[in-house]
Amino acid sequence: MPRIWVIHGPNLNLLGRRQPELYGTSTLGDIDRRLAELARSAGVELCCYQSNHEGELVSWIQQAEGQAELLLLNPGAYTHTSVALRDALLACAVPAIEVHLTNPYRREPFRRRSLIADVVVGRVMGFGARSYEIALQGGLLLLAERGR
Repeated sequence: MPRIWVIHGPNLNLLGRRQPELYGTSTLGDIDRRLAELARSAGVELCCYQSNHEGELVSWIQQAEGQAELLLLNPGAYTHTSVALRDALLACAVPAIEVHLTNPYRREPFRRRSLIADVVVGRVMGFGARSYEIALQGGLLLLAERGR
């Protein structure tokens, strides 16, 4: 059974109460439950992780090799600052999809730069909590194309 890891970065544990006008009212638990339902119906095992610590995110990306066939990664604010996440993705042979709840290009200029955009297989942004679902659907298509 294929395995997909979902890695949520800093402050995503506050979803549902953190700036709901921007991020919506879905909690991280809501998102993870919905993804688990979709994965189960597709015959895929899903593992979800969240941390506010860059090093822990790096460790999970490194551990994914040999454990997961795909990563869905929302690096949060580390998108714009973390060379370490970029290097971990480059070192790991697991394809990754970058996920964002909001569209960074409609926000502050510093959010328009992603240090991982050119090392991920795809990016989904701007659809709120549904961004994760869209990324999962795209990831499932990618895995099917690759025969996994």
